[in-house]
Amino acid sequence: MEELPVPQNIKISNITCDSFKICWDMEPRVKERITHYFIDLNKKENKNSNKFKHKDVPTKLVAKAVPLPMTVRGHWFLSPRTEYTVAVQTASKQSDGDYAVSEWSEIIDFTTADYSTVHLTQLLEKAEVIAGRMLRFSVFYRNQNKEYFDQAREVHGNHMLPAVKDNSGSHGSPISGKLKGLYFSCNTEFNTGKPPQDSPYGRTRFEIQAETLFNPKTNLYFGDFYCMYTAYHYVILVLAPQGSPGDDFCKARLQALDITNNHFLTCTVDEEAGDGALVFRHAQDVILEVIYTEPVDLALGTVAEISGHQLMSLSTVNAKKDPSCKTCNISVGR
Repeated sequence: MEELPVPQNIKISNITCDSFKICWDMEPRVKERITHYFIDLNKKENKNSNKFKHKDVPTKLVAKAVPLPMTVRGHWFLSPRTEYTVAVQTASKQSDGDYAVSEWSEIIDFTTADYSTVHLTQLLEKAEVIAGRMLRFSVFYRNQNKEYFDQAREVHGNHMLPAVKDNSGSHGSPISGKLKGLYFSCNTEFNTGKPPQDSPYGRTRFEIQAETLFNPKTNLYFGDFYCMYTAYHYVILVLAPQGSPGDDFCKARLQALDITNNHFLTCTVDEEAGDGALVFRHAQDVILEVIYTEPVDLALGTVAEISGHQLMSLSTVNAKKDPSCKTCNISVGR
């Protein structure tokens, strides 16, 4: 029997966080003989991968021959933002049940995409379930070490400058490693209504009135929902002044929230006071990480040392999400 031809000119297209389309050139004269495709899919080796984890098992897919391009989909073997290699064989099933196969094609590299807005909406809906009641607050705050604020004054013209977000949170987050911003907190202690005196990020704290960063001229976006193998759950929100570069970035990738009516962070007019004053509330049962997308002048707030401790164990810098938590994970692809 004539040998089956090796697939040529492989093309990958329509890549999402858990699917892709694949096609290749096939000689018309042998198309009728091909009954199946064998696809060899592997994660690219990562030099920094966790050596204590089991090595990823290569995924060999067997598919009936269908018109190309063929869609490969599966959240159980495709992860977001991950580099893969793929190679293809064509096969012809014989009368005895065995397969005649071609040689393997060349190996092609590709990278899966970030979460889409559909996936982020699923995360948002999960976060809403556990957000809890809303508590009033009045300031955003940002903790760092003293040297950070000295550098802001001496090198950056008294400004804190946005930095690229780290890789903490969901692996498919479209803002990790891409969005520039400044992390702020707003959670308060339920018994005092004030910010806690402990922080993982440093004993020097910048405080700023909430209205300076969050007002009707600010857009609010849902960014992520995750935990780190603990009982605490974190929600990442993005505050972007309307029309700013950060706002444009978020509009294309994130779910916008109504600043007056959502489960996490609100800004409303105090109707009782009658003076147009703004009232701010945050969700009680999640820890909010608020990213502000623009530089902030230290002159707009105050810098002082906190009386508590620097609790390093609670830091979320580059923290990996617990993939087994049913509260904050979604089944991508379903």
